[in-house]
Amino acid sequence: MEIASKVRIVPGRMISSGTIVDRGLEGVVVGSTDLSSVDGAVGRLTYRGYDIHDLAAYAGFEEVCYLLLFGQLPNSFQLADFNVRLAANRALPPQLTDLMKATPAGAWPMDVLRTAVSALALFTPHLEDGTHLSNPRAAIHLIAKTPAIVAAWDRIRRGLEPIAPEPHLSTAANFLYMRTGRAPGPEAERALDTYLVLLADHSYNASTFAARVTASTRADIYAAATSAVATLEGDLHGGAPGKVMAAILEAGTPDRAEEYVRATLARGERIMGMGHREYKIRDPRAQHLEAMAKALGGVSDGTWYDVARALEDAADRVLREEKPGSAIFANVEFYTAPTLYALGIPPDEFTCLFACARMAGWTAHILEQLANNRLIRPQAAYTGAGVTPWVPLERRGAGKADRG
Repeated sequence: MEIASKVRIVPGRMISSGTIVDRGLEGVVVGSTDLSSVDGAVGRLTYRGYDIHDLAAYAGFEEVCYLLLFGQLPNSFQLADFNVRLAANRALPPQLTDLMKATPAGAWPMDVLRTAVSALALFTPHLEDGTHLSNPRAAIHLIAKTPAIVAAWDRIRRGLEPIAPEPHLSTAANFLYMRTGRAPGPEAERALDTYLVLLADHSYNASTFAARVTASTRADIYAAATSAVATLEGDLHGGAPGKVMAAILEAGTPDRAEEYVRATLARGERIMGMGHREYKIRDPRAQHLEAMAKALGGVSDGTWYDVARALEDAADRVLREEKPGSAIFANVEFYTAPTLYALGIPPDEFTCLFACARMAGWTAHILEQLANNRLIRPQAAYTGAGVTPWVPLERRGAGKADRG
């Protein structure tokens, strides 16, 4: 039997028959975007040219959504109109709420969100070919309804009735209000609003790339957004913050941080929320989330910020000890955990909040892909058996059943 050419694996890539295969597409440029830029060497993130530090300090989430969708920061009239459009789209279809009420209370929140985002298409008029219009109006529809879905499920699974949104509240304030029935204080609203700004976009990350691949087939914005939500769930992408909080709770106190880090690394496991594929220095978003976690700790329980800070320091210290010259820093997900926890959000909903923010970037990327589309269809290096002669069923011999 002819065997296909052997593959030699080297760090980050495979080489086969003179073909270089970059595993994970690391360093491979697969497209272009006007939406955001990540410069990992210097730790810089920009949205349409605006530095994330300026946006975190001065912009509200609604301004950032407008910037991503329409290419410029809104003036006061445009922002007021945009807020009205968001408010008009927040209410959920009663049939969708009924669907969530029929869902088992123990269902994983990201599973519910993925299903609900897909189900939104059922209540939206479609074209003759079954697709839906993919335009800024549809993007606003998704951006407005995603937090409403998360808040509604939070209440439904606790046996409570969902709360209708308040038209005069911001996206951040509405989410907190729809969970509790109480308008949040300014510190809580500002913290969540800043979180949404920081997470709104991040170039061709895994979920955004999944959305663009789906959109490149000319699938509509609801299909592409569903792909993005599904991709976000993995703990190598948006699923890490919940596991960060589990680590913080397990460590318990700052003085046990180093013990926890050493035990985790000894088992060959990662310290979740530490390190980033793009950033070679500290994630620029982490400093804002750390500041919010610390500030919110002063309002609620500062223990969890203190443990998080100790874990980051211990992880860096132990790594330098074991691998001299190496360093590891917190990424955006690390201080997301104590920030959202201080806001009363349970850890299994952390990734859902990530999706609430990133829906702005996803929809903007989907529209950008559709505006200048080409089917995304990469090649693969085949490493299996060569051409193999057919063996009739009766001549294949006995073997154990594969029950995998």
